[in-house]
Amino acid sequence: MIAIQLPDGSRREFPAPVTVAEVAASIGPGLAKAALAGRIGHGQEAKLVDLSHVIDCDTPLALITDKDPEGLELIRHSTAHLLAYAVKELFPEAQVTIGPVIENGFYYDFSYKRPFTPEDLQAIEKRMAELAKKDEKVTRRVLPRDEAVAYFKGLGEDYKAEIISSIPQGQEVSLYREGGFEDLCRGPHVPSTGRLKHFKLMKVAGAYWRGDHRNEMLQRIYGTAWASKDDLQQYLHRLEEAEKRDHRKLGRELDLFHIDDHAPGVVFWHPKGWTVWQEVEQYMRRVYRDNGYQEVKGPQIIDRSLWEATGHWDKYRDNMFTTESEKRDYALKPMNCPGHILIFKQGIKSYRDLPLRYGEFGQCHRNEPSGGLHGIMRVRGFTQDDGHIFCTEDMILDECVAYTALLQKVYADFGFTDILYKVATRPEARIGSDEIWDKAEQALIESLKRSGCEFVIAPGDGAFYGPKIEYTLKDALGRQWQCGTMQVDFSMAQRLGAEYVAESGERRTPVMLHRAIVGSLERFIGILIEQHAGALPTWLAPVQVVVACITDAQADYAQEVVKQLQKQGVRAQADLRNEKITYKIREHSLQKVPFILVVGDKEKANGAVAVRARGNQDLGVMSSTDFSQKIAEAIANKG
Repeated sequence: MIAIQLPDGSRREFPAPVTVAEVAASIGPGLAKAALAGRIGHGQEAKLVDLSHVIDCDTPLALITDKDPEGLELIRHSTAHLLAYAVKELFPEAQVTIGPVIENGFYYDFSYKRPFTPEDLQAIEKRMAELAKKDEKVTRRVLPRDEAVAYFKGLGEDYKAEIISSIPQGQEVSLYREGGFEDLCRGPHVPSTGRLKHFKLMKVAGAYWRGDHRNEMLQRIYGTAWASKDDLQQYLHRLEEAEKRDHRKLGRELDLFHIDDHAPGVVFWHPKGWTVWQEVEQYMRRVYRDNGYQEVKGPQIIDRSLWEATGHWDKYRDNMFTTESEKRDYALKPMNCPGHILIFKQGIKSYRDLPLRYGEFGQCHRNEPSGGLHGIMRVRGFTQDDGHIFCTEDMILDECVAYTALLQKVYADFGFTDILYKVATRPEARIGSDEIWDKAEQALIESLKRSGCEFVIAPGDGAFYGPKIEYTLKDALGRQWQCGTMQVDFSMAQRLGAEYVAESGERRTPVMLHRAIVGSLERFIGILIEQHAGALPTWLAPVQVVVACITDAQADYAQEVVKQLQKQGVRAQADLRNEKITYKIREHSLQKVPFILVVGDKEKANGAVAVRARGNQDLGVMSSTDFSQKIAEAIANKG
């Protein structure tokens, strides 16, 4: 008898080898229809298998449907094959290469004599739908490596033959067939093409074969696939919204910043954008001041020997910008921590000085690949709200708890209340003893428990010098942005010889807590722009009020109102142009100004203003004094 252990603890016994599909059918027709694949085995040894997989020994089995994350990945993987199938039907001369699953979808790379057009994509998608409706069975077979090479060469699929040739001799490879198309793949796959119903092709891009620029440029077709029509439509809606909110587009339209080929990966801030920057920086500066941080400033260029001592030279050398002077090697700093240790080392520090909190708006440079640059979200030159806390081992827990509360307050002020917490633990390549790592990881875990935060563990994702908490924001579209971090480091201060005098008179090494709340200010401002679709809250808006006169007769009064607002610290401007008032209102509305004040003869005579709030809200006429109070409250409340 073969015993199958199911996830609910129940067991099913079969007198002979049985397929995964047969197990599903034995449970019920609903599950037999919904099942896409199976997962057999225990823990890390578990693996996904096709429904046709034969079980010939006792094993745990979980049946995978489109409700499971693995099920959605199977759908996307199989849809990539369906894409290749359709391309080969419509363009027989095209050669298929690779087609993996990616976040929210898949892609497949093709070699073809001409570029695919938008019309081609429409035809391919239509053909995919036709093939899916045929509900052709997906079957698997296994061939020896050399036989598989010969098979694909015979089909004229040179790329597939090259892929298989890189597999060691003597091994076997698996192939999956649906209708007239067969592809190399480890699998598993959905049982038939009829399971693939909700997909869309998105775009075509160029991609070098095997990612090497010396090789042929292929055509990469991107697509998305989902378990239901609603899921697909919601995803396409999110993409549409994301396009409207794209910080690069809004940066141009609102005249905030630009990126120039003369300085790739570095931001040119325009006056309005720099105003937003200053508001974020000055806010964070107040956070430093009010929470016991001393602001410091380290140099941009530091000798190679320091980066070697910390271990960064070995780990991050390829991402560093380097230079040489008088036969000495230097690097533009990619992070601020070593500089803060050197500041700590100046003068004798006592246990009474701890915890000692340093903060810096430190400009860093990292040599990111050009293909990875993305507006102001991914740059080569950036500024961090960087901080380091030097403390004793006994202080770690309290510092981490206090920091999490501070971070939550800051995020709420910027309009983010949905935060995800993750503890990233020791990687394989690391410095420091297991005992030290145990202490550090336990402190972070306990701090989140005390803070009442639900969290997940990310094994192996810690920095080489210590574990960390990663704080991730969820924005208005449900997208996730990892911004804040808290890292416990027992090693770096010791490597650079930092010490304090303990109560006993002994010299001891402080624990170093690396922390950032918003992280890169450039990236955080990009997130803010997209979160608010460019309509930044009043306290952050580069122009908070525009006072527009109806005719020249009110120009002096409009300027008087502006001066009054400016005296109270409001960023106000007058629009005195000889244009229709409807034109002025429309233009400033498109610039997403929070308040537009219209003044005509009646408002001038009564010392009043007609107030229009962003979103085409007519707030009526009020005295200039009442409006001053209203906007002061909006700014103070971060509204």
